[in-house]
Amino acid sequence: MEFLKPIVFVLILSSSTIPILSFSHFSPIDHYLIDCGSTLKSTVDHRIFLSDSSPSNSPFLSSPRSFSLTNQHPFEGLPPIYSSARVFEVASKYEFQIRDKGTHTVRLHFQAFTSSNLDLIRAQFHVLVNGYVILSNFSGVSAVNPRIKEFLIWVGTETLEITFIPVKRSSFAFVNAIEVISAPKDLVADSAKHLSYERSEDVDGLSKEGREVLYRVNVGGPKVTPFNDSFWRTWVPDDEHFESSEGSKKVYSSGRIKYQEGGASREVCPDNVYNSARVIKSTNSSIPNTNMTWTFPAIDGYNYIIRLHFCDIASISIGFLFFNIYVNGYMAYENFDLSTATNWELSSPFYVDFMVSGDQEGVLRISIGSSNQSVPYAIDGLLNGIEIMKLNNSLGSFDGNLSAEMVLMRCRGNTVNLVPYVVILCLIVTVSLMLRRKVIRRDDSFSWSKVPVVDSWKVKSNMGIVNS
Repeated sequence: MEFLKPIVFVLILSSSTIPILSFSHFSPIDHYLIDCGSTLKSTVDHRIFLSDSSPSNSPFLSSPRSFSLTNQHPFEGLPPIYSSARVFEVASKYEFQIRDKGTHTVRLHFQAFTSSNLDLIRAQFHVLVNGYVILSNFSGVSAVNPRIKEFLIWVGTETLEITFIPVKRSSFAFVNAIEVISAPKDLVADSAKHLSYERSEDVDGLSKEGREVLYRVNVGGPKVTPFNDSFWRTWVPDDEHFESSEGSKKVYSSGRIKYQEGGASREVCPDNVYNSARVIKSTNSSIPNTNMTWTFPAIDGYNYIIRLHFCDIASISIGFLFFNIYVNGYMAYENFDLSTATNWELSSPFYVDFMVSGDQEGVLRISIGSSNQSVPYAIDGLLNGIEIMKLNNSLGSFDGNLSAEMVLMRCRGNTVNLVPYVVILCLIVTVSLMLRRKVIRRDDSFSWSKVPVVDSWKVKSNMGIVNS
């Protein structure tokens, strides 16, 4: 019967789509979906992307030199937004009016293709969003799989600007599609538990920090597409990142997820993530001495927010689930009591945020293990979902050591402004002409006469000087 479990779970996910859609009431105030370079609107997962070439959307784009590019041989199976692109030859920007100040999700879609005029694989460029450098010297976009770069940006002004700046040696930038969506108010927490060698402490004031979403992982479950997420996110299976499988197992549930007031909502994490998990289970009187571990690449010099999602869909009774949580080797929580965290409700979701710094090892490591309060014949560890987000550095960059001001200065330096040189040349010519005319007038005011011829003998005679 073990082979039937994936089939049953797929059926569960399919049937759970209806309640997800019917219970979701999230309707963002700011909701821009732009199909860049297309002349027609496109539909993806029942969402309509509007053309940036249409009269109603053209005010978004401010570009002195851009053009549309269409893939004459679209990739089979890919959404239509990847069949066209907007190409920029100089610094250009999209400007969106913001009615709902606060955190906004910015998603940029990239898919390279080749046309008779241009090969998008050669593009290299910077991207700025409201003073943040979100991409620097961005290149290497695949011609096989689309790349989606997602950021959570706090917007306290009435506009959000996305600026594309070609790198000089590339001479062009491009984008296939853009999403700008006001985020649910409970999506970004203001505090996190900061873990370091010195101490562990709560850090506040994080809600207005920019974040790059690096990973959304459905632990123990299959891929969740934007169609099955009320905030249109993608969650990938954890198999690529899961290190230890011995002593753990996957579990699934078809029951209702019990969201509580003030706790995790569907916009924070969908049912299809909370309905699956990996667990450590004791099958006898001894407690398994094992950890479940997941690893992710990281970059030194940045801080990361690690959000872990929990929902006890595996225990048969409340009050028996205790485990330890480790992040990058630190004891994040010892004897974590999920029952207390969820107000003594099974199948009730809960999440917690940790902040850690990337180090020279270049790895973020998350582990769940049994604790000294774990109970025999019960679940001794559980995890449903993982999110990893990178915070911007001190320069306001998510990608390198250039601030937005530095990028813009380099952009101006790469653009040769001929106006000052033309002005100087005109001044030189004008002064030269004025001097020449002055000289000509002076020459015309004198009448030339012959030099008088003097008889030297008469002069000498008058002076009494006569040679004999």
